[in-house]
Amino acid sequence: MSNSGIAGQQKIGVVSLGCPKALVDSEQFLTQLRAEGYEISGSYNDADLVIVNTCGFIDSAVQESLDAIGEALSENGKVIVTGCLGAKGDIVQQTHPKVLAVTGPHATDEVVKAVHDYLPKPHDPFIDLIPPQGIKLTPKHYAYLKISEGCNHRCTFCIIPSMRGDLVSRPVHDVLKEAESLARAGVKELLVISQDTSAYGVDVKYKTGFYNGRPVKTRMTELAEELGKLGIWVRLHYVYPYPSVDEVIPLMAEGKILPYLDVPFQHASPRILKAMKRPGDSEKVLQRVQKWRAICPDLAIRSTFITGFPGETEEDFQMLLDFLDEAQLDRVGCFTYSPVEGATANALPDHVPAELAEERKARFMEKQAEISARRLAAKVGKTLEVLIDEVDEEGAIGRTYADAPEIDGLVYLNGETALQVGDKIQATIVESDEYDLWAERS
Repeated sequence: MSNSGIAGQQKIGVVSLGCPKALVDSEQFLTQLRAEGYEISGSYNDADLVIVNTCGFIDSAVQESLDAIGEALSENGKVIVTGCLGAKGDIVQQTHPKVLAVTGPHATDEVVKAVHDYLPKPHDPFIDLIPPQGIKLTPKHYAYLKISEGCNHRCTFCIIPSMRGDLVSRPVHDVLKEAESLARAGVKELLVISQDTSAYGVDVKYKTGFYNGRPVKTRMTELAEELGKLGIWVRLHYVYPYPSVDEVIPLMAEGKILPYLDVPFQHASPRILKAMKRPGDSEKVLQRVQKWRAICPDLAIRSTFITGFPGETEEDFQMLLDFLDEAQLDRVGCFTYSPVEGATANALPDHVPAELAEERKARFMEKQAEISARRLAAKVGKTLEVLIDEVDEEGAIGRTYADAPEIDGLVYLNGETALQVGDKIQATIVESDEYDLWAERS
């Protein structure tokens, strides 16, 4: 929970769970509440009311959310629930009937109204209570920039469209105005997020908007080009490998945005991809990756995969291992398939035993660890820009362009205690392991 404010005002506690999209939702309703004069409290005991922003994507996340609601009820007693779990029927009310109100995700107005109902607003129009960039739950030097809500895909393992709806792109001028405000506030890195960043603007037929008097298309390429003018790191997440992605690679090669792509491939077997209702042919994907790297040799690619999807055979899994060998991805995450209530994949035949799915995941990550170790070893001796995330008595910890916060690797700068969080420095890589780097300031 985050802590700031003016003494003597009504205090709101916030527990924000789940993905960066949910974190942005929390930032939006916190910004509105702060503007109305509520103080943001950092403890249950000090708060007059607690908002729990939940995740409902997989069973373990549902349980974590229900446990968090229970803890907030036990510690505080006055709890409003929002987020994806709120869109999954009446599970919250059945488990925790004492909650004050429940809303779904991306529901700033509903959350604020519920707060008003149980804690009348203390707005003082003569005091400016929020910074121009709004309330942020991330560190001051980086921020998530959500460009759309919802998704038009119907992947069989996913229930996000049923919770967040179809794709709705934010107006391009709103996105760019927010990005500019964040840059002015000292943010050094923007992480562009959505459910499907490549599809930005599809729902509005890529209509032309206006920003600072200039026409800008509601489209990923044009958005990336504009963001690249801010002079800060711009990192693209959740990018489907459509042909249109080819257009942003030259922007990376020219240094306008970071040479980093987060592409959720999920699998490589055509049969499994079809069962997942995922776009993608692994041969075409490999050709596209090779083409990207020919244009931008420094490109870092991160992806996520699922092992143990219903019907996955040893042959399918071997295709996935072969794909890893061919693609030589920089950063990879892997999950075992988990049935999610409401997902159509639950009805597929030939579910893989959990032990086998875990064993395949272990084999998958063992192979990727070897690939990652080789790719990082190739960076030893190179000088790279490093963004500092943490400084303590032992030194500093940062990230290169190839590392997104929370999910990728780190750069350790032992002894560099004089640096500040948010500094960007040049550092020479002196050592590596499977996932992290060690460097000395250049």
